[in-house]
Amino acid sequence: MTKNLEQLVESLAAEAATVTPAPHPFMLGLKWVAAAALYIVASLAISGLRPDLAHALHNPWFIAELVALLLVFIATAFSAALLAFPDLHQKRALAFSPVVLFALFVVLMGLAWHADSPPAPLPVHSWQCTLTIMLMSMLPAVWTFYAMRKFASTHYHWAGSIALLSAFSVGALWMRLHEVNDSIVHVVEWHYLPMLAVGLTGLWLGKKLLRW
Repeated sequence: MTKNLEQLVESLAAEAATVTPAPHPFMLGLKWVAAAALYIVASLAISGLRPDLAHALHNPWFIAELVALLLVFIATAFSAALLAFPDLHQKRALAFSPVVLFALFVVLMGLAWHADSPPAPLPVHSWQCTLTIMLMSMLPAVWTFYAMRKFASTHYHWAGSIALLSAFSVGALWMRLHEVNDSIVHVVEWHYLPMLAVGLTGLWLGKKLLRW
């Protein structure tokens, strides 16, 4: 009996497949941030930087907006990585940190709107910016959801929302570095307010794609 049991154990051990350990969420998030940085650089190499970028960088509100948007992207990337795991790696506060950064971003854009006096002229286009940002966000959204599906998120609604917001932030960053536009009214209305719809869509998409 003992011999048969030992043979069974040896047989099961021989048949066992090697399991690749899951990466640490911080390494996963860092990978997404690096991929997004390369994606933005490559996209700008094709589309070109806004020709008045040197002048725009003299505007402290523009710099503050870029920094805040970059922080929102980084926070959402690492949050999505944590939310991909069922226990959030015991870092619940970090996983939900984008809420704070989004609140600060809203305050910053409100102050920039107030400081834009007299208002900068509106560009001739409107919804085209939203559509372009969404198109630019598709590839980051695909690679983020594809990677997250390999894990076992138990917060799939929130994970889907954060993943889409992270991807949208990539498109929004590219747009601000490409488009010649100083109108805060336009930026708020057609660049950032659509984030509300994107976040709500992510709640539904997370249930569809990340539930297991």
